Amino acid sequence: MIRPYFAVLVTAAVLAAASGPAAPQGDYDPMAAARGSPALPGAAPLAGQTSAQEGDPEFGNLPPGPGMEDTYYQCVACHSTAIIRQQHLTDARWDYLWTWMVEEQGMQETEPEVKDAILAYLKTHFSSER
Repeated sequence: MIRPYFAVLVTAAVLAAASGPAAPQGDYDPMAAARGSPALPGAAPLAGQTSAQEGDPEFGNLPPGPGMEDTYYQCVACHSTAIIRQQHLTDARWDYLWTWMVEEQGMQETEPEVKDAILAYLKTHFSSER
């Protein structure tokens, strides 16, 4: 009876391929909530998200302000601005997320003044504390 065994193996392989790589258990991924998000460029804003009309379209609809340009160029190297715009994190969480991206995701660390400008921008426009 090779056929049923073969069918089970094929089914398991198809299901494994469809579900994608498994994430390590217990590792916190702050970007996990953004995966599978309908917030693609040009999509309607999500609840709590800045609408495209309020942002600068040249900079991924980020709200204008000091640090916007640095934030745009630093962040879009890895992900869209939609991921930024849907965040409402505490200031401490933004600090943690920066460290996580540098240490765990390979984001290049910037000059301290650029980092400060970007984090100030993110905390001003995408903080749960304001």
